[in-house]
Amino acid sequence: MKYLGHRNPKSGREQLLLDHLRGVSEKAGKFAAAFGEESVGQLIGLYHDIGKYSTEFQNYLQQGGGRKVDHSTAGALELWKQKISGEGAFCVAGHHAGLPDGGSKVSTSENKTFLGRMKKKEGADIPVYQAYREEGEWLHKASLSPILSQIGKDDRFARQFYVRMLFSCLVDADFLDTEDFMREDAGKRGEFDAVNVLKERLDSYVEEKFLDERGERYAEPINQRRRKILKECIKAGESGDEQSLWSLTVPTGGGKTIASLSFALHHAVSTGKKRVIYVIPYTSIIEQNAKIFRDILGDENVVEHHSNVEYDSPDIEEETGHTEEYEKRKKLQWAAENWDAPLIVTTNVQFFESLFSNRTSKCRKLHNICNSIIIFDEAQMLPIGFLRPCIAAIHELTYRYHVTAVLCTATQPSLDKFFAQDYRREVREICQGTAENYDFFRRSKIEVLKNKVQVGELAERLGRNLQVLCIVNTKKTARLLFEEMKEEEGVFYLSTNLCPVHRAEVIEKIKALLKEKSRNKPCRVISTSLIEAGVDVDFPCVYREFAGLDSIIQAAGRCNREGISAPEKSITYVFAWSDSSLDCLPHAVRPCRDAAKAVCEKHMERLDSPKVMQNYFDLLHHLKDSAGLDREGIMGMIQKETYPFEKLAKKFVLIENKTKSVFIPWNDRGKEIERRLRGGERSRKLMRMAGRYMVNVYYGTLTSPFEKMLAAQWIELLDESVAILINHKGYDRHVGLKQEIEDGQSIML
Repeated sequence: MKYLGHRNPKSGREQLLLDHLRGVSEKAGKFAAAFGEESVGQLIGLYHDIGKYSTEFQNYLQQGGGRKVDHSTAGALELWKQKISGEGAFCVAGHHAGLPDGGSKVSTSENKTFLGRMKKKEGADIPVYQAYREEGEWLHKASLSPILSQIGKDDRFARQFYVRMLFSCLVDADFLDTEDFMREDAGKRGEFDAVNVLKERLDSYVEEKFLDERGERYAEPINQRRRKILKECIKAGESGDEQSLWSLTVPTGGGKTIASLSFALHHAVSTGKKRVIYVIPYTSIIEQNAKIFRDILGDENVVEHHSNVEYDSPDIEEETGHTEEYEKRKKLQWAAENWDAPLIVTTNVQFFESLFSNRTSKCRKLHNICNSIIIFDEAQMLPIGFLRPCIAAIHELTYRYHVTAVLCTATQPSLDKFFAQDYRREVREICQGTAENYDFFRRSKIEVLKNKVQVGELAERLGRNLQVLCIVNTKKTARLLFEEMKEEEGVFYLSTNLCPVHRAEVIEKIKALLKEKSRNKPCRVISTSLIEAGVDVDFPCVYREFAGLDSIIQAAGRCNREGISAPEKSITYVFAWSDSSLDCLPHAVRPCRDAAKAVCEKHMERLDSPKVMQNYFDLLHHLKDSAGLDREGIMGMIQKETYPFEKLAKKFVLIENKTKSVFIPWNDRGKEIERRLRGGERSRKLMRMAGRYMVNVYYGTLTSPFEKMLAAQWIELLDESVAILINHKGYDRHVGLKQEIEDGQSIML
């Protein structure tokens, strides 16, 4: 009998099952070789689909559909019962539905846990698959597993991490081998420039822009200092030092983006690393940095992977035609699936949630993190409630999977103590003279107001300044302050209540006013923290409501950014509200503010110094305690349960999405999109455009803003995915969507 692995429904082409198994085995082995597990990768690739040797599956394939047949359990059963590879059995069992929880001895065959599935009976619970033995020789043992043999049985974190890495090799190999057969254009994956070529491009760029000391513009002290930092990064990268944990502490204005890229590419070439991965907290910073990288290294070599980028639009051919642009977009789309590109730019959320995921789509890229350099940009923004598991993951990557990690920030978060205490690891600083650099690049003096302020009092203080930025902690207080000042000339409001298109328009107006050399145009901005990262603005004076010290220093980076005035004349004022009802930070963020207040009481001078920042983070980590640094109990769950992969994935969610999006027909383009949405169109292309007109609104209870809007008929629900604002009075041209409405009228919270 001819056993098939796949059948192309369009062309009728058929792939022999044995050819598929051999193809996946070869690819999985190659991927796993990156961390010393080639033989285990080959093994699980060979066994993963032996369930397709059943008559039931072959009939399913020939008929082109029908009732699905469980073909994943068979290979897992063989590996498990013959004691060939228990870890490999987990990978095979989950290669379609995702890694299951381990379960327990009392799990039954009806359970979806791994141990439950290992009790399934061939011929009763799953089809008979023994025909696999007729086709060729089968491996019955994997050679010694180098990594696994080095991990103690009690180190359950390392062992579950290993399984997930092996799982990544299998699922990516399976995807790629199937793609090779199904797609005619599949062979165009991975045609990127090598890292040594990218290094040469960067070298040419920095030679011209930074290192060439000819000409007056290079003689300025600020450029000399930036060159010094850059040269230190290049020297450290060229050294070939196998140190795998680094920090790069560079103050705002020091050229951190180019300096970190220079270290990464030089280190990649000198140590044989194959790619650079930037992990960044905010998409606004990603978009800004990715543009810099593309300008230097070429569009085709930089892959962004975050919620604001969608390469895989089904309308891609319609958008681009079958042209060179089409080919480039397809290549980037494929690289976003498995990170097979020389430079990846992604988010904290995407990176860490993938490392703790059990799903095939998220896990298939993990093996390509091996043998790479990871830049954790704005490392102080690592999620504090998940800090312990995140640090454990960074340790694993750098200890066993040939990764170099760089904790890169202007406000180093004192993470070295965790690596030292928990893993006896050293974090080495790339740039020397950190304190001296902070003195040099200081542009603003931070001053804490002794007395608490009322809204009216603060509005009066802001009104005395022609150009001033005020950052507050909540949209509610931003709105109150704006209402108090809206009669003043040149007052702007910024928050996520403005849809992205509207918000971008306001930011461009603000930037245009600030660029006037005379600085005599009124520009008074009331904003939430969204302006602190990824928005380059320069105000002569800044006010910041008490928050974490790192947030305060980020705000100070918006004051006298270009060094037009002396730091002593460019003040960033830190204040607290006298009205306790305005002090309504989320519970998880309060320790940041409390730690900042405590540090400010001890260090009234030079709050932005590295020493004070270290004191702040040490105190913050103490206030949060061990449980607060692992709020979902991830580390304890791993130690207590047998491979709880599915439970971990559900628990490890960095951003809880308790919002629904409301579409705002803000301008003529927005009204055209609304017309198409009402006509029933839901293409990815249209929904991506619509996202620029969306505002997120909390939902889930009868008193939540979304439900109130719906009850008051402010919004119309077209379907589960689209709600449109129909009461246009609910969206103000200054403050955006009004999410605060009295009961019985509409919505104001």
